[in-house]
Amino acid sequence: MNNTQLGFLKTINLDKRAVLQHVRDALQCESEAIAAAASRVDDSVADAIGLLENCQGRLIVTGMGKMGLVGRKAAATFSSTGAPAIFLHPVDALHGDLGVVTDDDVVLALSNSGATEEVITLLTYMRRRGVPVIALTGRLDSPLAQASSVAIDTSVEKEADPISVAPTASSTLALAMCDALAVALMHVRGFTPEQFAEFHPGGNLGKKLLTSVADVMQSGERLPVVTRQTKLRQAIVVISEKALGCAFVLDSESRLQGILTDGDLRRVFEKHENPLEDSVSQHMTREPSTIGSGALAAEALKLMQENSITVLPVVDNGVAVGVVHLHQLLAAGLA
Repeated sequence: MNNTQLGFLKTINLDKRAVLQHVRDALQCESEAIAAAASRVDDSVADAIGLLENCQGRLIVTGMGKMGLVGRKAAATFSSTGAPAIFLHPVDALHGDLGVVTDDDVVLALSNSGATEEVITLLTYMRRRGVPVIALTGRLDSPLAQASSVAIDTSVEKEADPISVAPTASSTLALAMCDALAVALMHVRGFTPEQFAEFHPGGNLGKKLLTSVADVMQSGERLPVVTRQTKLRQAIVVISEKALGCAFVLDSESRLQGILTDGDLRRVFEKHENPLEDSVSQHMTREPSTIGSGALAAEALKLMQENSITVLPVVDNGVAVGVVHLHQLLAAGLA
């Protein structure tokens, strides 16, 4: 914050201590609302998950005002986690957009009061079509709850604002409950990282979930190869030429026997006066960390971090087929 902005704060005589307490109180209020809802979770939630699991069409999420905004986010979350969903504005639905709803769909309706006129009118149509409705509402005796197949209690003791009227704790709880339903459905369906990657091909997340070791490894002539009998003098030349900071020790069938790294060489010269004529087998690291070419590049990065190494042999069925260097992962935007 620059000096001009700081000066403005001084002119309005801001009571920072009071403001910080208001923020803490609001966060506490909303967190308590979520904790209370967690303690109330019952069979209605399991019934809702059952409807979602058996849905042969899409999840149609609807709500007005702030709950409508929550519904938009919920639809996006369900869609990105393997449950196709769309948001349907109740007013638009009543003026022609009901055509998107099919008999195979399930509706998720959000209304804290449970008496939102547009949502209730929409539910009348859904009941006539026989479309199951899951309601998230703060009143289980409301028209919405009574008209729904399953009603989940998302009531709050109070809102977070000073006069308890602005949708704050109630909208936060509705959002959290939608997330919880989506997460539970992921567990039920055994949703995998690979499936998640299919819906997130762009950006860093997509790279981490879709890029395999085979996509980033170097292979063929780029591999720094020596044998157990190679002298250290020759091995140093190979390491320098390939510029990967290591040499792979392979047998006649390209099976990995060990690895000789820059670090190994430093330790050798610290202990021995003239080791250049020693064989590689005397100083190599046996049974180094390796990874398969079909693994995710993110797994290779994790393995490197856990073992504090910058280069990783790629081995399939015992045969060295490539090498992954930390610099390659950085260049690919994975680290």
